Amino acid sequence: MNIIKLNAIPSTNDYLKDLSKQYSLPDFTVVVAEHQTKGKGQMGEIWQSESGKSLLFSVLVSRKEIDSSAVFLINVLAALAVIYTLESYDLDGLAIKWPNDILSYNKKIGGILIENIFKSTGEIQMIIGIGLNLYQTDFSSLPQASSVYHAYQKKIDKDELLNKIVEYIQKNIPEANQKIDFWWNEYHDKLYKKNQPNLFEKEGQVFTGIVRGATRDGFLQLEDESGKIQTYGLKEVKMIY
Repeated sequence: MNIIKLNAIPSTNDYLKDLSKQYSLPDFTVVVAEHQTKGKGQMGEIWQSESGKSLLFSVLVSRKEIDSSAVFLINVLAALAVIYTLESYDLDGLAIKWPNDILSYNKKIGGILIENIFKSTGEIQMIIGIGLNLYQTDFSSLPQASSVYHAYQKKIDKDELLNKIVEYIQKNIPEANQKIDFWWNEYHDKLYKKNQPNLFEKEGQVFTGIVRGATRDGFLQLEDESGKIQTYGLKEVKMIY
């Protein structure tokens, strides 16, 4: 496992992305930082955390050829890697809020952002960025957020946690296509609010829907009040929780 440790940088995703353009990096190269000044979340949001209190890292995964469903399968595996690793520390109440926020009960403790680089050779490089809030305790300005310590009163060693998550990703991604149904069943089993009515917002309008799952290319499946299944992309709908 090739791990590059840094102190404070704008973004581990950006750093690894730039590095991969300059050098031929081995698969599963990891960049980890104590602090990100411009950490990124989904839909352009900023990942905010106190310096030194989060596990912030990015992993490089390269593939020769890959389609949209296989790209989201990597997303599924990354989210499950985080969930299963945290559960190995006897943490309960963990779930994945579509597409890849990590929740402890109703509070966000982590998130994943995957960025893709398409090569002219047909190869695709995926930068898997993972942020987990481990030790922060002040969430006065972030009412929907929490941390592992705040939720469970447990302090987990960052290096140990990093190694476990990356080892899980490294072990399972190369053989992901051989167990596609298994991984999708596991993802749906961990999906937050699955089969429960919940409020959603689309274009400023609030409506009630029931999460029924996600399509294999990453779209959310919601059952509307008429019983019809509607599908939504990442920027089309927001869960109110």
